[in-house]
Amino acid sequence: MKKTLIAIATTLLALVIAVPAAVVAWQWLRHEDLGAATPVTDRAQQIKRGEYLARAGNCIGCHTPRGGDAYAGGRAIATKFGTLYSSNITPDKKTGIGAWNADDFWRALHHGRSRDGRFLYPAFPFPSYTKVSRDDADALFAFLQTLPAKERPNQEHALRFPYNQRLLLAGWRALYFEPGEYRADAKQSAQWNRGAYLVQGLGHCSACHTARNTLGATTSGAELAGGMIAMLDWYAPPLNGDRKNGLGNWETAHLAALLKTGVSPRGAAFGPMAEVVGRSLQYLDDADIAAMAIYLKSLPPDTAPAPSAAPQPEPAEAARLMKLGKQLYGDLCIDCHGDKGQGAAPGYPPLGGNQAVIAASPVNAIRIVLNGGYPPSTAGNPYPFGMPPFGPRLSDQEAAALVSYIRNDWGNHAGFVSPSEVNRYRSVPLD
Repeated sequence: MKKTLIAIATTLLALVIAVPAAVVAWQWLRHEDLGAATPVTDRAQQIKRGEYLARAGNCIGCHTPRGGDAYAGGRAIATKFGTLYSSNITPDKKTGIGAWNADDFWRALHHGRSRDGRFLYPAFPFPSYTKVSRDDADALFAFLQTLPAKERPNQEHALRFPYNQRLLLAGWRALYFEPGEYRADAKQSAQWNRGAYLVQGLGHCSACHTARNTLGATTSGAELAGGMIAMLDWYAPPLNGDRKNGLGNWETAHLAALLKTGVSPRGAAFGPMAEVVGRSLQYLDDADIAAMAIYLKSLPPDTAPAPSAAPQPEPAEAARLMKLGKQLYGDLCIDCHGDKGQGAAPGYPPLGGNQAVIAASPVNAIRIVLNGGYPPSTAGNPYPFGMPPFGPRLSDQEAAALVSYIRNDWGNHAGFVSPSEVNRYRSVPLD
């Protein structure tokens, strides 16, 4: 009974928000800005540009399920509200976007609305894509129209009530979304502005690297300050100038190398970031990669207070864990990562000062120790060295000691890890 009353109260509150918001949304429907499209003089060049932009936005990543047809949709996107499924964006007229025109596509990117007027769920990152210029949107649409048409009906989202009521998206949009193209900062260089345009827009970096609130919106004032990727159980580290967990101590060239090749003298890309590099960033030209690195390096550190640290062991227990962890490190890790955690870049990343090791959340380090993994295979690093999985060899207690050791030696000062944390991530699916 109590749960029923709470559900009813939640729905009523949402409707209270949604009703006035729907009035705002109706104004958008009537007076929507469709942007100013530039007449196309070279169709082939526009399509080539669109292909490049599709790479920059990693469109194929979300719109292609494992083993499925490219861009035909159907990839499951798990959220705490339920599961959404990406749409078919091939030019099939029945199930894809073959019946769309450039205005329809611009409306989806810029306003977050489908061709039939329905609000799109923000798992489609229109809060970032709204910054894309009309010319780039048209080029991207022109490229998508050249793809092989694949007839694949879009799968119905599996969201819990009341989140399956699209009307409530009007309230969400009124609170958290305002359409608007990227406007260059006249105080910054053209290169900086290009980087900002890519990071904020098609790159949609904030979708993973910014924490989200209870309604799934990125947290105001915490842009690119890092956060857990919902339902994937990976931590996206800060991309701001924080000197401990962010990019404050990185060299611009090292950051560019990580974005372009997946490896650098400071670390390697694993988990979801490996997919982003492998499917998207490695195909961008060096000038755009450099622009993104310069922009990210310019971001100020996060001024928000650090989250409360998890309870730490007593000194005697901490010393025991460090001793056991050091022994395990000597048995399993020292050959690749060195006796001082210095690594041998780029094949074997260093562990001292490594974002994946010293992050506020230990989840990345735990998962890599348990499951291993590979950086992406890229043109700049075609044969990446892999990390073997040690989960089958180590108990929860041993894995916790090993991760605690690497988080607290060689100048690292991060929290200890408990066996229960290790156990939690043993059963997390790899994909």
